[in-house]
Amino acid sequence: MTYRKVVRIVARQTARALSVLLLSAGIGTVMSPAAMAQNCAAIDVVIARGTHEPGYLGAVIGDPLYAALSSQLPVRTSAHRVEYPADLLVPSSVSDGTRAMTTHVLAQAAACPDQRFVLVGYSQGAAVTHGVLGTHAMMLLPGMWVLPPEVSWRVVAVLLFGDPLRLVGGTVQPWYADRTANYCAAGDPVCAGGIFPAAHGTYQWSFTAATNQVGARL
Repeated sequence: MTYRKVVRIVARQTARALSVLLLSAGIGTVMSPAAMAQNCAAIDVVIARGTHEPGYLGAVIGDPLYAALSSQLPVRTSAHRVEYPADLLVPSSVSDGTRAMTTHVLAQAAACPDQRFVLVGYSQGAAVTHGVLGTHAMMLLPGMWVLPPEVSWRVVAVLLFGDPLRLVGGTVQPWYADRTANYCAAGDPVCAGGIFPAAHGTYQWSFTAATNQVGARL
């Protein structure tokens, strides 16, 4: 066997091995429209967690709330964690959150024409959600990414918990008002100006009402 032929055989074997590795890792593959459609749940729950909140979607709100929604709603659901710093020491944290949430919703809206959205924000995540909705108080901050009006109708419900904008009278735009629920625990210093910091982490009482709010909008 000549040296050149050996090189060609080794090259083919190497290419084949690399292809297997790339495919197994999901790198360089393009999802077909049919496969993409199979991943388009009727409702995508997009959750912005609170400052330094543990858990994937958020241990205080996101994880338990999505468990309630996914088990009680009569349609197939998916959940998305908004990837942002969730850190008040990062000056761009909220604007980063609005970019991440808006970008995700727009990408999903394009890929899944029939999909609708539930936007959820807790504490700092509530401020992020306000920014995405174009709440006037948030427009005073730089770098806000706002959901375009042509996509706003696909937002089924907005669920806010421990919302700091309540303290300054910040409310969502009028066209979101009838589908927004804003939950604030008694004594919560973040949303009610209370004196009980522990109240900011006690929102289990609101999950049934929140689930019903979404269900009524389907």
